Amino acid sequence: MKSIKLLFLGLAAITTSALNAQTVDEIIGKHIDAIGGKEKLSQVKSLYTENSMDVMGNSAPQKEYLIEGKGYKSELDFNGTSIIQCYTDKSGWMINPMAGGSDAQAIPDAVYKSGKPQIYLGGALVNYATKGYKAELMGKEGESFKIKVTGDGNETYYFIDATTYLLTKSIIKSEVMGQAVDVTTTFTDYKKTDFGILLPYAKNVDMGMFQFAQKTDKVEVNKQIDAKIFDMPK
Repeated sequence: MKSIKLLFLGLAAITTSALNAQTVDEIIGKHIDAIGGKEKLSQVKSLYTENSMDVMGNSAPQKEYLIEGKGYKSELDFNGTSIIQCYTDKSGWMINPMAGGSDAQAIPDAVYKSGKPQIYLGGALVNYATKGYKAELMGKEGESFKIKVTGDGNETYYFIDATTYLLTKSIIKSEVMGQAVDVTTTFTDYKKTDFGILLPYAKNVDMGMFQFAQKTDKVEVNKQIDAKIFDMPK
Protein backbone atom coordinates (compact mmCIF):
# COMPACT_ATOMS: atom_id res chain seq x y z
CA MET A 1 0.00 0.00 0.00
CA LYS A 2 2.84 2.36 0.87
CA SER A 3 4.46 1.70 -2.50
CA ILE A 4 1.21 2.53 -4.33
CA LYS A 5 0.89 5.81 -2.43
CA LEU A 6 4.47 6.70 -3.29
CA LEU A 7 3.77 5.88 -6.95
CA PHE A 8 0.76 8.23 -7.09
CA LEU A 9 2.71 10.96 -5.31
CA GLY A 10 5.47 10.54 -7.84
CA LEU A 11 3.06 10.76 -10.77
CA ALA A 12 1.48 13.88 -9.29
CA ALA A 13 4.90 15.46 -8.87
CA ILE A 14 5.82 14.66 -12.48
CA THR A 15 2.55 16.15 -13.76
CA THR A 16 3.00 19.31 -11.68
CA SER A 17 6.62 19.61 -12.75
CA ALA A 18 5.67 19.27 -16.43
CA LEU A 19 3.05 21.99 -16.05
CA ASN A 20 5.38 24.35 -14.22
CA ALA A 21 8.17 23.63 -16.70
CA GLN A 22 6.34 25.73 -19.28
CA THR A 23 5.85 29.38 -18.49
CA VAL A 24 2.92 31.39 -19.81
CA ASP A 25 5.24 33.09 -22.31
CA GLU A 26 6.53 29.77 -23.59
CA ILE A 27 2.98 28.48 -24.12
CA ILE A 28 1.93 31.67 -25.91
CA GLY A 29 5.12 31.52 -27.96
CA LYS A 30 4.27 27.98 -29.10
CA HIS A 31 0.75 29.18 -29.92
CA ILE A 32 2.19 31.97 -32.08
CA ASP A 33 4.44 29.45 -33.85
CA ALA A 34 1.44 27.15 -34.44
CA ILE A 35 -0.59 29.84 -36.21
CA GLY A 36 2.20 31.10 -38.44
CA GLY A 37 5.07 32.47 -36.40
CA LYS A 38 5.97 35.89 -35.03
CA GLU A 39 7.49 37.20 -38.27
CA LYS A 40 4.53 36.14 -40.42
CA LEU A 41 1.96 37.56 -38.02
CA SER A 42 3.83 40.87 -37.88
CA GLN A 43 3.30 41.19 -41.64
CA VAL A 44 -0.50 41.10 -41.27
CA LYS A 45 -1.72 44.69 -41.46
CA SER A 46 -5.36 43.99 -42.28
CA LEU A 47 -7.82 41.12 -42.46
CA TYR A 48 -11.11 40.89 -44.35
CA THR A 49 -13.48 37.95 -44.01
CA GLU A 50 -16.88 36.96 -45.38
CA ASN A 51 -18.82 34.62 -43.14
CA SER A 52 -22.05 32.66 -42.94
CA MET A 53 -23.83 33.11 -39.62
CA ASP A 54 -26.46 30.86 -38.11
CA VAL A 55 -28.46 33.05 -35.72
CA MET A 56 -31.32 31.27 -33.95
CA GLY A 57 -31.81 29.00 -36.96
CA ASN A 58 -31.63 31.85 -39.46
CA SER A 59 -28.83 32.20 -41.99
CA ALA A 60 -27.19 35.63 -42.14
CA PRO A 61 -24.19 36.83 -44.20
CA GLN A 62 -21.51 38.78 -42.35
CA LYS A 63 -18.46 40.82 -43.35
CA GLU A 64 -15.62 41.62 -40.97
CA TYR A 65 -12.93 44.26 -41.42
CA LEU A 66 -9.77 44.52 -39.33
CA ILE A 67 -6.90 46.97 -39.47
CA GLU A 68 -4.38 45.67 -36.96
CA GLY A 69 -4.38 47.74 -33.79
CA LYS A 70 -6.63 50.41 -35.31
CA GLY A 71 -10.13 49.10 -35.81
CA TYR A 72 -12.54 46.19 -36.21
CA LYS A 73 -15.96 46.31 -37.87
CA SER A 74 -18.67 43.69 -38.30
CA GLU A 75 -21.54 44.09 -40.76
CA LEU A 76 -24.32 41.53 -40.37
CA ASP A 77 -27.35 41.29 -42.66
CA PHE A 78 -30.07 39.68 -40.53
CA ASN A 79 -33.33 39.20 -42.43
CA GLY A 80 -32.75 42.38 -44.39
CA THR A 81 -31.70 44.38 -41.33
CA SER A 82 -28.13 45.66 -41.17
CA ILE A 83 -26.51 45.26 -37.75
CA ILE A 84 -23.12 46.93 -37.34
CA GLN A 85 -20.58 46.77 -34.55
CA CYS A 86 -17.36 48.76 -34.60
CA TYR A 87 -14.41 48.99 -32.23
CA THR A 88 -11.38 51.24 -32.53
CA ASP A 89 -8.34 51.84 -30.34
CA LYS A 90 -10.27 54.69 -28.67
CA SER A 91 -14.00 53.90 -28.66
CA GLY A 92 -16.80 51.82 -30.13
CA TRP A 93 -20.21 52.25 -31.73
CA MET A 94 -23.03 50.17 -33.12
CA ILE A 95 -26.18 50.30 -35.22
CA ASN A 96 -28.86 47.79 -34.29
CA PRO A 97 -32.41 48.53 -35.48
CA MET A 98 -33.58 45.37 -33.71
CA ALA A 99 -32.63 47.02 -30.41
CA GLY A 100 -34.89 49.96 -31.12
CA GLY A 101 -32.87 52.44 -33.15
CA SER A 102 -31.42 52.91 -36.63
CA ASP A 103 -28.90 55.58 -35.63
CA ALA A 104 -25.33 54.91 -34.54
CA GLN A 105 -24.98 54.63 -30.78
CA ALA A 106 -21.83 54.67 -28.65
CA ILE A 107 -21.01 51.29 -27.15
CA PRO A 108 -21.13 51.37 -23.32
CA ASP A 109 -17.71 51.52 -21.70
CA ALA A 110 -17.86 48.06 -20.12
CA VAL A 111 -18.86 46.46 -23.42
CA TYR A 112 -16.21 48.44 -25.31
CA LYS A 113 -13.43 47.27 -22.99
CA SER A 114 -14.42 43.63 -23.37
CA GLY A 115 -14.70 43.95 -27.16
CA LYS A 116 -11.63 46.11 -27.82
CA PRO A 117 -9.22 43.12 -28.22
CA GLN A 118 -11.01 42.39 -31.52
CA ILE A 119 -8.91 45.17 -33.10
CA TYR A 120 -5.93 42.80 -32.84
CA LEU A 121 -5.27 39.61 -34.78
CA GLY A 122 -5.24 36.98 -32.05
CA GLY A 123 -7.06 39.25 -29.59
CA ALA A 124 -5.31 40.33 -26.40
CA LEU A 125 -3.27 37.11 -26.21
CA VAL A 126 -0.68 37.65 -28.96
CA ASN A 127 1.96 40.21 -27.93
CA TYR A 128 -0.11 40.87 -24.81
CA ALA A 129 2.59 42.88 -23.00
CA THR A 130 3.01 45.44 -25.80
CA LYS A 131 -0.77 45.97 -25.73
CA GLY A 132 -0.69 46.73 -22.01
CA TYR A 133 -2.12 43.42 -20.82
CA LYS A 134 -0.98 40.91 -18.21
CA ALA A 135 -1.05 37.14 -18.74
CA GLU A 136 -1.19 34.43 -16.07
CA LEU A 137 -1.10 30.65 -16.44
CA MET A 138 -4.02 29.29 -14.43
CA GLY A 139 -3.15 25.62 -14.89
CA LYS A 140 -4.89 23.15 -17.18
CA GLU A 141 -8.54 22.46 -17.90
CA GLY A 142 -8.94 19.14 -19.65
CA GLU A 143 -6.37 18.99 -22.45
CA SER A 144 -5.86 22.75 -22.64
CA PHE A 145 -3.74 25.32 -20.85
CA LYS A 146 -5.88 28.01 -19.24
CA ILE A 147 -4.45 31.53 -19.52
CA LYS A 148 -5.97 34.61 -17.92
CA VAL A 149 -5.32 37.92 -19.68
CA THR A 150 -6.25 41.15 -17.90
CA GLY A 151 -5.81 44.87 -18.45
CA ASP A 152 -7.64 47.98 -19.62
CA GLY A 153 -10.71 46.87 -17.67
CA ASN A 154 -10.80 43.63 -19.67
CA GLU A 155 -10.68 40.03 -18.42
CA THR A 156 -10.42 37.11 -20.83
CA TYR A 157 -9.58 33.45 -20.40
CA TYR A 158 -7.86 31.71 -23.30
CA PHE A 159 -7.66 27.93 -23.63
CA ILE A 160 -4.74 26.57 -25.69
CA ASP A 161 -4.55 22.90 -26.65
CA ALA A 162 -1.55 21.31 -24.93
CA THR A 163 -0.70 19.26 -28.02
CA THR A 164 -1.42 21.50 -31.03
CA TYR A 165 -1.06 24.83 -29.18
CA LEU A 166 -4.07 26.13 -31.10
CA LEU A 167 -6.70 28.25 -29.38
CA THR A 168 -9.73 26.08 -28.62
CA LYS A 169 -11.87 28.44 -26.53
CA SER A 170 -12.07 31.91 -25.01
CA ILE A 171 -14.25 33.27 -22.24
CA ILE A 172 -14.74 37.03 -22.07
CA LYS A 173 -16.34 38.83 -19.16
CA SER A 174 -18.76 41.24 -20.83
CA GLU A 175 -22.15 42.91 -20.53
CA VAL A 176 -25.31 42.27 -22.57
CA MET A 177 -28.38 44.46 -22.09
CA GLY A 178 -26.99 45.69 -18.79
CA GLN A 179 -26.36 42.18 -17.47
CA ALA A 180 -22.90 40.73 -16.74
CA VAL A 181 -22.34 37.63 -18.91
CA ASP A 182 -19.60 35.23 -19.88
CA VAL A 183 -19.21 35.17 -23.65
CA THR A 184 -17.79 31.76 -24.54
CA THR A 185 -16.37 31.23 -28.03
CA THR A 186 -15.11 27.88 -29.29
CA PHE A 187 -12.72 27.74 -32.26
CA THR A 188 -12.49 24.83 -34.72
CA ASP A 189 -11.75 23.96 -38.36
CA TYR A 190 -8.32 25.59 -38.55
CA LYS A 191 -7.07 26.19 -42.09
CA LYS A 192 -3.99 27.82 -43.53
CA THR A 193 -4.70 30.93 -45.58
CA ASP A 194 -2.97 31.75 -48.85
CA PHE A 195 -0.85 34.19 -46.85
CA GLY A 196 0.42 31.34 -44.68
CA ILE A 197 -1.25 31.96 -41.33
CA LEU A 198 -3.61 29.53 -39.62
CA LEU A 199 -7.11 30.74 -38.75
CA PRO A 200 -10.20 29.06 -37.26
CA TYR A 201 -12.84 28.88 -40.00
CA ALA A 202 -15.60 27.93 -37.54
CA LYS A 203 -16.68 29.61 -34.31
CA ASN A 204 -19.52 29.01 -31.91
CA VAL A 205 -20.48 31.84 -29.56
CA ASP A 206 -22.54 31.30 -26.41
CA MET A 207 -23.80 34.30 -24.44
CA GLY A 208 -26.10 32.26 -22.24
CA MET A 209 -29.44 33.57 -23.50
CA PHE A 210 -28.16 33.94 -27.04
CA GLN A 211 -26.03 31.69 -29.27
CA PHE A 212 -24.80 31.80 -32.83
CA ALA A 213 -22.40 29.94 -35.13
CA GLN A 214 -20.04 31.43 -37.68
CA LYS A 215 -18.38 29.77 -40.66
CA THR A 216 -15.79 31.64 -42.71
CA ASP A 217 -16.21 31.46 -46.48
CA LYS A 218 -13.56 33.92 -47.65
CA VAL A 219 -10.36 35.41 -46.20
CA GLU A 220 -8.21 38.21 -47.59
CA VAL A 221 -5.03 39.18 -45.77
CA ASN A 222 -3.67 42.71 -46.28
CA LYS A 223 -6.66 43.78 -48.34
CA GLN A 224 -6.79 47.57 -48.76
CA ILE A 225 -9.27 48.83 -46.16
CA ASP A 226 -10.16 52.50 -45.77
CA ALA A 227 -9.81 53.41 -42.06
CA LYS A 228 -12.74 55.84 -42.49
CA ILE A 229 -15.16 52.88 -42.25
CA PHE A 230 -14.46 52.90 -38.52
CA ASP A 231 -15.68 56.48 -38.10
CA MET A 232 -18.98 56.73 -36.25
CA PRO A 233 -21.76 58.10 -38.51
CA LYS A 234 -23.17 61.45 -37.42
